[in-house]
Amino acid sequence: MRGVVFDGKQAQVVDDLEIREPGPGEVLVAIAAAGLCHSDLSVMDGTIPFPPPVVLGHEGAGVVEAVGAGVTHVAPGDHVSLSTLANCGACADCDRGRPTMCRKAIGMPGQPFSRGGKPLFQFASNSAFAERTIVKAVQAVKIPSDIPLTSAALIGCGVLTGVGAVLNRARVGHGETVVVIGTGGIGLNVLQGARLAGASVIVAVDANPAKEAVARQFGATHFVDASAVADSVAAVKEVLPTGADHTFECVGHVELIRRAIDLLDRHGQAVLLGVPGFTEEASFQVSSLYLDKSVLGCRYGSSRPQHDIALYARLYREGRLLLDELVTQVYTMEDFTKAAADAKAGRVARAVLTF
Repeated sequence: MRGVVFDGKQAQVVDDLEIREPGPGEVLVAIAAAGLCHSDLSVMDGTIPFPPPVVLGHEGAGVVEAVGAGVTHVAPGDHVSLSTLANCGACADCDRGRPTMCRKAIGMPGQPFSRGGKPLFQFASNSAFAERTIVKAVQAVKIPSDIPLTSAALIGCGVLTGVGAVLNRARVGHGETVVVIGTGGIGLNVLQGARLAGASVIVAVDANPAKEAVARQFGATHFVDASAVADSVAAVKEVLPTGADHTFECVGHVELIRRAIDLLDRHGQAVLLGVPGFTEEASFQVSSLYLDKSVLGCRYGSSRPQHDIALYARLYREGRLLLDELVTQVYTMEDFTKAAADAKAGRVARAVLTF
């Protein structure tokens, strides 16, 4: 079968992948569509260290082809959106409703694929850039069959992370104010999460003025073109003179993390969603936090995928959550190199590969 393999130096489309049968508690999914997220690019450029060779992709949707023993919540023929969270379901964090903190879900890559008799790693317990993949049962969330799979694919990472950061981690309240730094795939979902939460002022900040229209479509009430002003913090404070209740850094740049903190009002909180290099450090004035301000990390939108994916699918069907509009361009798997180049250059909010 076909898939995208990164060998430690380059990513290429291959046609000789093999995958084993699903074991107990596992689901074999025929992937229909997969979003190309910057996390995949970060593996390719070394920002996210991951052992090669690895089958890339982690934002996918498809149709269940087979299930292992003990799997009852999905069956062959069901449409599913996949999460990357292979949590155990039995530890203290899972029991508390915090599956993103499950220690068994982090840093334990499996090897369900092989090529030429040699095993390949699975990225983010998912590897959606393959015609078929195997996931734990907890990762496969049944969705209505009338949701386009090209749109449903994006729920499992970008939507869970962005919307979840607003609703689950920051818990933005009705009438509060929000600043979103970076309006790529994650930032757009933060914007619509803030809209869903009922934020009164939602300021989008981006260095690409061409993104203003889509930022407003997803929920921004104001847009600051960082490329056109000398001081983006001052420009935002023309809208919010005392600062924001919540800021979200969605780029992964340490200087922008500092700006997210500098933009906080009293009792405000900055949520970090972008991923800088693993050894990078950010700095800020310690005294700036003493008015009950907080800096929050956020893993995967602090989500509960079985609950949240189903919720977001329902909101989409009700016309309250935008998914189709996230899909800037659809590519075939053979056009992966072009899709990656377009994503890296910021020409697309989300590139989606189809199989």
